Amino acid sequence: MAISAGIFVNNIIAALGSANLDIDLESETELKVALFTNSVTPDFDASTANAAYGAGVWNANEVSGTGYTAGGLVITSTTLTGSSGVMTFDSADPSWASSTITNARGALIYNNVLSPKSGIVVANLGADYSTSNGTLLIQVAAGGWFNVDLVP
Repeated sequence: MAISAGIFVNNIIAALGSANLDIDLESETELKVALFTNSVTPDFDASTANAAYGAGVWNANEVSGTGYTAGGLVITSTTLTGSSGVMTFDSADPSWASSTITNARGALIYNNVLSPKSGIVVANLGADYSTSNGTLLIQVAAGGWFNVDLVP
């Protein structure tokens, strides 16, 4: 298979339910984005333990190279907003300057301070991207990383 976009259902249920999984989508220090190749097949129904950075399918196929540190980077300017019954998660556009990265296809956003490092959402970049001493920039969509329509 190949990388696909989606939200980790069990982690969101755990965050909103009695499991009290403390995922702060407005944190300026806790959330990171890591890059993966197209060899990852996400399971958005995986248990909390397997829907985490460094676990399950996220234990392999992370990109590597100059200017990229395993685990990715902290995302900044995070916002969680609501309007007309739609919740939106957004952030500043993450980038890796002066990097040499090969075949980045997916971006995993996860909470870096929890144990396990709970995955939140995966973005499919739409193609394999590589840099050679350049900047890899993920331009977040105008509508953010994801939207949830909360109106039935």
